[in-house]
Amino acid sequence: MAEHPHATLVREAYDAFLRVDLDALRGMMTADVTHHVPGSHALAGDFKGQDAVIGLYRRLFQETGGSFRAELRHVFVDGRGHAVALHHITAEREGRRHRVDGCLVLRVVGDRITDIDECVDDVDKENAFWG
Repeated sequence: MAEHPHATLVREAYDAFLRVDLDALRGMMTADVTHHVPGSHALAGDFKGQDAVIGLYRRLFQETGGSFRAELRHVFVDGRGHAVALHHITAEREGRRHRVDGCLVLRVVGDRITDIDECVDDVDKENAFWG
């Protein structure tokens, strides 16, 4: 049985992210995409529009000296435009190692990602690492 197109899109987006192919990733998002990052650290907040979202991703790589990785573990879809991507994050920053599980809740319209809600297992741990 073939994978649902929304699951394929999410897998391709993670692959582009890991290759740091931000132009390919940009092509998978709507112009007004929003990425919501929880927490109270400098990288938390709502990033609206492709430039802001791509800027966030560049900053993740910059802040971690290129060590930031999101290993996709599984994708769930509902066939109505929602996808949940479970992942494991690894990164190093300022001599500290970060290893956490989390997920993205994505909204897909047509064949583009329009909204990304990030969920983490420990907001305080995120604030400490990125703060």
